[in-house]
Amino acid sequence: MVMDSLGNSLQDALRKLIGAGRIDENIVNEVVKDIQRALLTADVNVQLVMGMSKRIKERSLKETPEKGADPREHVVKIVYQEMVAIMGQGATVELKPQTIMVVGLQGSGKTTSVAKLARYFQKKGLKAAVIGADNFRPGAYQQLETLCKKLNVHFYGEEGEKDAVGIVRRGLKDIEKYDVKIIDTAGRHALEADLIQEMVDINEAVKPDQRYLVLDAAIGQLAGQQAKAFNDAVSVTGIIITKLDGTAKGGGALSAVSETGSPIAFIGTGETPDDFERFDTDRFISRLIGMGDLQSLLEKVQESMKETNLDVDNIMKGRFTLNDMYAQLEAMNKMGPLKQIMSMLPLGSMGLGGAKISDKDIDATGEKMKYYKVIMDSMTAGERDDPKIINSGRIHRISMGSGRAPEEIRELLKYHKTMQNAFKNFSGKGGGRNMQKMMKKGMGGNPGGLGGPGGPGGNFPF
Repeated sequence: MVMDSLGNSLQDALRKLIGAGRIDENIVNEVVKDIQRALLTADVNVQLVMGMSKRIKERSLKETPEKGADPREHVVKIVYQEMVAIMGQGATVELKPQTIMVVGLQGSGKTTSVAKLARYFQKKGLKAAVIGADNFRPGAYQQLETLCKKLNVHFYGEEGEKDAVGIVRRGLKDIEKYDVKIIDTAGRHALEADLIQEMVDINEAVKPDQRYLVLDAAIGQLAGQQAKAFNDAVSVTGIIITKLDGTAKGGGALSAVSETGSPIAFIGTGETPDDFERFDTDRFISRLIGMGDLQSLLEKVQESMKETNLDVDNIMKGRFTLNDMYAQLEAMNKMGPLKQIMSMLPLGSMGLGGAKISDKDIDATGEKMKYYKVIMDSMTAGERDDPKIINSGRIHRISMGSGRAPEEIRELLKYHKTMQNAFKNFSGKGGGRNMQKMMKKGMGGNPGGLGGPGGPGGNFPF
């Protein structure tokens, strides 16, 4: 999960609030102190934290909850609203043809972010292409070319050429037919005058629709200073904050950037090309404090399901094969780490009252998903299509081929049978239309999509 430590601390504070018998000044003060501690540890500016704390106290003790609302839920809502306020609203990201210039300091993750940005638009159905105009850092050309090849994104660059503006001009002609044109510019170790001038020259020559600045979350509150300097040079339209999954200073970077008035457009949440998401303040804070983000989860499921070979018509008739189950596990893998997916689900009533799922349980589920796929890889096409033919002799052969115990293969078959029966029941009288609606959305009755871990009758921890 993004900013795991901060999220856990905030959720623990709000659990204390939800578990309180009644709301009074003592419990409000106690919870506010816990929130202060969590935010200051995450490097959020002291003045911002203290100002927010004061507003939470005043509103919690003076505001009257809406009719029928639980006072504890009302205070959680206040915490949510105040955290959204200090983070600022995210940048508007439009899914239309556009030219984007990406700038940043060397080492900020700029080149990797350029590839992730191309992948983002690619997944949204737009044709993206990249121009490599970083002619300063050794290896930048090769790195970006390799990343683009892996993602099947068109790349234009001129290795060894020093004229960055010339590279960009010629590159734009080469990628003219593409919808989204992304320009990677050179980074430096500091804001030297030549970097600034080169950015200005490219900006004036291209007049890009968007100018994104990439910042490493580890710089914390210094992000505001850097954002202002770049904004003064090229009028930054959006910020990309990288490495939010691996630093304790992420809160400082997020809040410092919001103070500059430069909106955050995207955040990097991991190392893979898909660990990159549009920043939406409401969704981000909701996920951070344990209220979940079902809309983002639905979008992830829909994107991953597009790339599977799931036979929806057969499943709607009650025929759910191991091939279908395999396709769903593939879709789960494409959605990203299981822990990240689980962070999008409310933790319980109001998102905070339920039992916390341990990392151990999440890891165990992830491992089970992996070895289920290994087992199915050791089956024949006929066995995956009709599991009923799998007898003890076949189980022995599959066990030898997959390196998994016969008991684990029987467990997989039992889980598949349970899922198959659930689909048959669901597609019976009155269920067909509901099932079709769910299938078209790509969502089942569980966090992993139809048939995913955690589904009806499953043997997973949750």
